[in-house]
Amino acid sequence: MKTAKITLLLCLVTLLSFGSVSTKEKEALVALYNATKGTSWNTTWDLTSPVSTWYGVTVENDQVVALHLGYNNLEGQLPDAIGDLTALREMDFFRNNLSGSIPATIGNLKALKVLNVAFNKLDGQLPNTIGDLSSLETLQLFMNKIEGSIPESIGQLSELKTLELYNNNLSGNLPETLGNLSNLESLLVSSNKLSGKLPYALGNLSQLKVLSVFDNTLLGVVPNSISNLSKLEELVLANNAFYGNLPTDLASLTNLKVLMLGNNEFKGDLASLEAQFPNMEQFDFVNNSDVGVLATLDTED
Repeated sequence: MKTAKITLLLCLVTLLSFGSVSTKEKEALVALYNATKGTSWNTTWDLTSPVSTWYGVTVENDQVVALHLGYNNLEGQLPDAIGDLTALREMDFFRNNLSGSIPATIGNLKALKVLNVAFNKLDGQLPNTIGDLSSLETLQLFMNKIEGSIPESIGQLSELKTLELYNNNLSGNLPETLGNLSNLESLLVSSNKLSGKLPYALGNLSQLKVLSVFDNTLLGVVPNSISNLSKLEELVLANNAFYGNLPTDLASLTNLKVLMLGNNEFKGDLASLEAQFPNMEQFDFVNNSDVGVLATLDTED
């Protein structure tokens, strides 16, 4: 009889512990809940239930591996404790009312592949620790109020494919370290307050398909290294202060579908460019200078 009771007790303990997460991870989730007015979420959590049953939380092997809380009326700031979810692979807080800065503890999330906090009210600067997210493939922070410069450390994200920082208040130069992102496919930093020249190192991004720097205060001559981006499909340079001739080898970008050059000071007969790109779907060059000679854009036979 005694043996049977012990066996039953062990079974109960096993059942209760199955699918549970560590106290540290649960406390991190509760901190998030409290910091973002969890009782007012569209779909809230029952903190007395197992973590694996909480809306938007994915648990594998007793670890939290994903948080999908988009469109859920989170309001407040991300707590420092978010950095304790070290097994997290996906963090999606798209379209909420989050404010404040991204905590520096975000750099603890070495397994994170997707970080989407777009369409919120984030302000403050990006922490340098963003460069510690060694597994990150997608970084989406667009439609916020993030300010300051883009950290040089962002060039450490060797797995990054998508970088979307448009519609913020970012300022300063585009870091040369962006040229280290050898797997990058999309770089969108439009509608910020960025200044300086396009880094020559952008020509190293051999996988890049989309480059959009629309609506900043970037200036200078577009570097000829842009012509190395053989997979480029969209090049959006409009509404800046670029000037001079376009790169002489630009027509080698035969996959280009979108070329937006308007509201700059490029020289030459830009209207003749469109015919040199066989796949062009959208082309704009208005309000550029027609003074000077456009560099010849010949492709090799």
